[in-house]
Amino acid sequence: MSSSLFLQALACTNRQRPPVWLMRQAGRYMPQYRALREKHSFLEMCHRPELAAEVTLLPIHAFGMDAAILFSDILVIPEALEVGLRFEETQGPIIESPLNCAEDVLHLPTIDIKEKLHYVAEAIKLCRKELKVPLVGFCGAPFTLASYLIEGGTSRSFKKTKQWMMRDPDSFHLLLERLADLTIEYLNLQVDAGVQAIQIFDSWASILGHYQFQEFSLVYLKKIVDKLRQRNVPLILFCRGSSVFAPLLATAQPAGISLDWNCELSSMRKTIPASIALQGNLDPDILYASPVNVKKHVARLLKSMAGEPGYIFNLGHGIHPDTPLASVQALVEEVQNGI
Repeated sequence: MSSSLFLQALACTNRQRPPVWLMRQAGRYMPQYRALREKHSFLEMCHRPELAAEVTLLPIHAFGMDAAILFSDILVIPEALEVGLRFEETQGPIIESPLNCAEDVLHLPTIDIKEKLHYVAEAIKLCRKELKVPLVGFCGAPFTLASYLIEGGTSRSFKKTKQWMMRDPDSFHLLLERLADLTIEYLNLQVDAGVQAIQIFDSWASILGHYQFQEFSLVYLKKIVDKLRQRNVPLILFCRGSSVFAPLLATAQPAGISLDWNCELSSMRKTIPASIALQGNLDPDILYASPVNVKKHVARLLKSMAGEPGYIFNLGHGIHPDTPLASVQALVEEVQNGI
């Protein structure tokens, strides 16, 4: 497995074609996934290892990507903190008992991650038995998890989060520190179970200004990267706004940085150390094009990164639920056979 294109690219030693996988590659755009969702709730699929493993494998069987990403959710840590997580079809995640003040942070329960999230480890072990490509584990970054805990779900303005962050930064940091420690435990659980790479999603980092990003996001990303470094499992950092924050992300010295589509990858390569792999960065909306045109866009991106030993083809964000299957097939084919 150490000879896989994906792991070679993360080590910046790949001399063959770039590997390809897609964020949210196991999801609602696949009819097989939708059929399972008709029978099971989203959280049930996360909680039952055999279902999580089955979903993880779906796109590998269908399209043959060069890496699989575990089917789970970034909010399993908040759920373990007993804040009342549920998912609504039209609203997404809802946290029934959001945090409102510093006192709420102090009253968060002490939890055993291995006990609370054992089902994730079991799903990883099941996946590893079946997979012939590397398995990517993942988690949400502390800032993003804190935002969900404070907002009670997704938000357009993140007003509550920003107000708390500005009015009482000490308790906000206390929350981030707690979440970072839990995340380190969670990622160690995933490594122990068998993941071969990890991606950290800071989904809401783009709401932060330059200095706020350094104080409230980057500090904790660095802490996680540093703690996981001894495990020798490559770690990829991704956030919305990654094309803006990439030079700062590089200071954490991850194995890779996953970039959104708001930058030109070959230009970014000149600003990021050659020892850090770059992943991305096709606009997911391009997959609404015809398969022929999808291949043209993919080919252009591949050409711009030709010969780069530290490049992984991916989208600039997760695949959309209504993406045509033929477009995904065209994308994977073009990467694997087009050059």
